[in-house]
Amino acid sequence: MAPRAIWTGSISFGLVNVPVRMYSAIEDHALHFNYVHEPDGSRIGYEKICKQEGAAVPDSEIVKAFEYEKGEWVYMTDEDFEAAAAENHRTIDIREFVPFEEIDPVFFERTYYLGPAENGERVYALLLQAMNESGLAGIAKWVMRDRQNLGCLRVREGAVTLERMHFADEVRSLEGIAPKKTEVDERELAMASQLIEQFRGSFDPSEYRDTYRDALCEIIKAKRKGEPVHAEAIAEPEAPTDLMAALRASLEASQSKRGRASRRPETNGDLDELSKDELYELAREADIAGRSDMSKTELVKALSRAA
Repeated sequence: MAPRAIWTGSISFGLVNVPVRMYSAIEDHALHFNYVHEPDGSRIGYEKICKQEGAAVPDSEIVKAFEYEKGEWVYMTDEDFEAAAAENHRTIDIREFVPFEEIDPVFFERTYYLGPAENGERVYALLLQAMNESGLAGIAKWVMRDRQNLGCLRVREGAVTLERMHFADEVRSLEGIAPKKTEVDERELAMASQLIEQFRGSFDPSEYRDTYRDALCEIIKAKRKGEPVHAEAIAEPEAPTDLMAALRASLEASQSKRGRASRRPETNGDLDELSKDELYELAREADIAGRSDMSKTELVKALSRAA
């Protein structure tokens, strides 16, 4: 199915307007749970109740309101929101172009794709190529869903991508959070730097999985079959009393893990000793289909067949 646009309008810079459609760039894979009545499995419903009257209220009597002072409500209409949005109504207004690397990632909130609207392909391609050659990102403002947004437009894989951003006053200060200046032992620093070097690599997003979701899926399947589920006791981590010893042990464990990873297991017994993450990595390297939905046992069997 073709993606569904969640907003239509145009990108504006100078006197140029680029008609676009906005699409969500993120697909939600979260598991969604419902509250149900346990004896009969029926869903729990929620009514809109007037707290003063204690009675259900029809949608026709519900309006948006702002509590200006305690108990004083200002009622708002759709026209009020449209009047406030006049500045950026249906327009992503580029204010300036800046180097992308100058933007602190803390400002990024959500990603959208912008595709050309009907009959807008030519001017869209013009903006796309001009931005690509400049190497700059556009900082813009627009209104969507009763709020003004700050955004960053950049080129990604042949399309214009819009990063919704936080405004400066929405990002909290680090005062009271960042630690005070503390003296660091040179030997500990050298060991910590060596440990960081052991973990050096190139970022590949496909290597990272939501293993908590995977575990929940396995538990759901087990409970559906009537199998018992037991939570394993997990010890609370404690701050090391001997930091140097902890760093040395971490470095040795990292080196040992890398050594095991370089020796590909060949037997079922070897595979059984690996964690699910390590098994999944081997399955990815072997290009085993359906690996993302496999349990640990299924991964072991699939890897054994592929050996």
